[in-house]
Amino acid sequence: MEYEQHNLAEAYLEQYKHGVGLFTRKLPEVAHAFNEFSEVCFKEGELSQKQKQLMALGISIVAQDEYCIVYHTKGCIDQGATEQEIMEACGVAAAFGGGAALSQCVTLVQESFNDLTQH
Repeated sequence: MEYEQHNLAEAYLEQYKHGVGLFTRKLPEVAHAFNEFSEVCFKEGELSQKQKQLMALGISIVAQDEYCIVYHTKGCIDQGATEQEIMEACGVAAAFGGGAALSQCVTLVQESFNDLTQH
């Protein structure tokens, strides 16, 4: 499938959305249950939605999950996280994930942040 690529972050998000759609058609009950669970996990609680997105970004970086890195970078931005807050989350992720995590921070996170905030 061809994707209209405006920038790297948008291409990743479009590919993910397409994949989720295919998965949902093949396993609707599983997709629904996962989405419902995720929505509950990211609801405002003692931790704000912004804090939860920053945590998810850090976990995504350590897990080396590029789609989730872009998705949660967008989530951080959508919840009002500043570039500095995102970079601090990257620093914590690098403390746990070492050079591999840092490489995602200095490339994919920064590029995604730029792509998603320059409109």
